This record gives sequence, C-alpha cells and structure tokens, in this order.
Amino acid sequence: MHYLHRYAASSSQLQRVLERKVERSCRHHGGEPREFSEMVAEAVAACVRSGLVDDQRFAEARAQTLRRKGRSARAVTAGLAAKGIAREIVAAALPDSEEDELAAARIAARRKRLGPWSRPGSEPDRQKQLAALARAGFSMKIARAVIDSAGDI
Repeated sequence: MHYLHRYAASSSQLQRVLERKVERSCRHHGGEPREFSEMVAEAVAACVRSGLVDDQRFAEARAQTLRRKGRSARAVTAGLAAKGIAREIVAAALPDSEEDELAAARIAARRKRLGPWSRPGSEPDRQKQLAALARAGFSMKIARAVIDSAGDI
C-alpha cells in the first residue's frame, strides 16, 4: 500500500515490486521466495479489484505525460510495454494521429535544440539532426518537417 500511495503502477509492475520485496525478505529471514508467489498474486489481484491498480488508467496517464515531454509514439509504446502493459491497452491509450506526432517531434526538437531551435551562430548539421529525431522514434517524414521548418512553429 505504501508503494501505491507514492507511485502509479501497472499490475505487472506492482507484482515485480512485491516479488523483489519478498526475495529481499527471504534472503534476510530465510525461506524460499516461491512459497510466497501465490500470496503476491492474491495481493495484486486484490489491488486490481479494489481499483487501486488500473492498467488502462495508468497507460493513458503515462502516455499523455510522455507525449508532453516530446516522446514519439514508438517510444511511448516501448515504455509502456516495459511497464507490462498489454498491446491492446497501449493502442487504446495512444491515439495515432499525425498532428500529435508532429507536436511531440517539435517538443523534442526544442528540448534538444534542433532545427529552428538550434543555437544561433552554430552551423547545424541537418543529417545529424534528422538522425537524432529518428533515434527518438520519429519517422523521417516528421523529422524532415520539423528540422526544415522556418521557425514559424
């Protein structure tokens, strides 16, 4: 309960946290962590039933946060998958629109000082800037649109 009060978590993330705590406790007090796996599963199920843990709500909130930080749809999908969120839930939480992707790419470019936001006086290397956005998960079409814009964004 202390963990859930401090952090938003998915059901699989909560299960991993509880399993780590059980392992640590078993190393200290003795015992076998596998003996407690059913107890951990019951605790996670109880949290899901009571509404303390909701994967859909977690995915929507996390996706919005990551998009506001300038993360691409691919990066958001990968991040949610790492948290143990199912593909169907990720697809529902992350609307796939080109305007959202372009807005996120602009945020990322601004944060990394690429394209129209590059430092004055520095000779920007267009290929390196495109590669930076591509590594961040944006398509080349989106990256070109952001890097080649005239700054009227």
